[in-house]
Amino acid sequence: MKPVIRQLIADRALLPEGWRNNVLLEWDEQGILTTVQADAEALALAPRAAATVLPGIANLHSHAFQRAMAGLTEYRSDPSDSFWSWRTLMYQFAGKLSPPDLKAVAVQLYIEMLQAGYTSVCEFHYLHHDKDGKPYANPAENLVCLIEAAQEVGIGLTLLPVMYQYSGFGAQAPHAGQARFINSPEWMMDVLQRLQAAHPQDAGLRFGVAPHSLRAVSPQSLQHLLTALKQWDLQAPVHIHIAEQRKEVEDCIGALGARPVAWLLDNIEVDHHWCLVHATHMTPEETLGLARSAAVAGICPTTEANLGDGIFNGVEYAAAQGVWGVGSDSHISTSLSEELRLYEYSQRLQHRQRNMLVGEQGVSVGAYLYRQALHGGAAASGRPVAGLQVGQRADLLVLDQRHADLEGKHGDQLLDSFVFAHHGQTPVRDVMVGGHWVINDRKHRLQEPSLAAYASTMKRLLA
Repeated sequence: MKPVIRQLIADRALLPEGWRNNVLLEWDEQGILTTVQADAEALALAPRAAATVLPGIANLHSHAFQRAMAGLTEYRSDPSDSFWSWRTLMYQFAGKLSPPDLKAVAVQLYIEMLQAGYTSVCEFHYLHHDKDGKPYANPAENLVCLIEAAQEVGIGLTLLPVMYQYSGFGAQAPHAGQARFINSPEWMMDVLQRLQAAHPQDAGLRFGVAPHSLRAVSPQSLQHLLTALKQWDLQAPVHIHIAEQRKEVEDCIGALGARPVAWLLDNIEVDHHWCLVHATHMTPEETLGLARSAAVAGICPTTEANLGDGIFNGVEYAAAQGVWGVGSDSHISTSLSEELRLYEYSQRLQHRQRNMLVGEQGVSVGAYLYRQALHGGAAASGRPVAGLQVGQRADLLVLDQRHADLEGKHGDQLLDSFVFAHHGQTPVRDVMVGGHWVINDRKHRLQEPSLAAYASTMKRLLA
């Protein structure tokens, strides 16, 4: 029987303190790093990654089922086509999915995420009930499908059941397209307890909650949920959609007397356990308030561009030292580098200047973007995935140093090229999650059967 090797020596690796050479990584049975040592001597059994190693990043916002919609809404269905008309099409599509459909789509999506460089995902899931809106015998049916998909594929998962009650501010009654989403604080806590009993949390799996948005819950039910959650788990992550659309902001002012971010910060104890997703419509005061709260801003540039949401106040938020990460949301793209690239480009277009997001410590935009997305994604996930350091998970990417975009590059030039140069296949060659190789030479062991199952599912859904 071959010995289990839980060691790796990287020619160069990005550590919290910067780039280091000949880095020895060792991890335990749970996939947690126990040794991170630069300038290490060669060891007899330790494999060598003759390339550049980066810490893996968490995708902090995902609606897995929407992967199956990619490319299906790129036509004008309304003279004033917007997020709101897109949402109607999304409801129609969501009404077709069965639990096996959801799992097939999620498996395909999670493989694609790993190939792109994401090693964890925060799944913001609101497709709870059967197609007619009736509860499943197991209320967590679809949530379990997502856990199984993540575990089979090998990606880390923070699962966030969504509380969804109303169609709009003022407790407006939900409409038919939302029947599969509707629940209550009591339903949420029951489901969390069921999940914990059947699938105990560990370094690879975390549970939290996601009140969908201020328009979809009432202030009273939101507080009820948060009170119950604290009694269950003080450290549980809380994610919410916020200030994504101008109409949402206007309706919030009309119903609650304040803009969404301002109302949330003034009325709820928002801290580092929170992730505010989108927040593309904030005043300077809200931007500063969000940064000071220590909550994570969840930025989803490809989806926000696809839906015409708006542009996040990135330069102002960076100046206030706000925490942020990126997510692929509706999965019109699952490319980590594209999310980071488009985030910077949105700021360039907004301000008509170049190299906008650099932080206080350096001049490399790619380094700033990668490090911030790593830090924010880890915080939003509520899991030990904050980089290559002792006590964190052995989640890492091996870059192909022979890729044309990386040839001859060193240090932060590698990150600048990873983010901004895009020619042909991804430079991500191999991926490790929790001490296990899940991508080898750009391929996943389930790649072919997953694609076949996904193709079969799509044919049925689009028939």
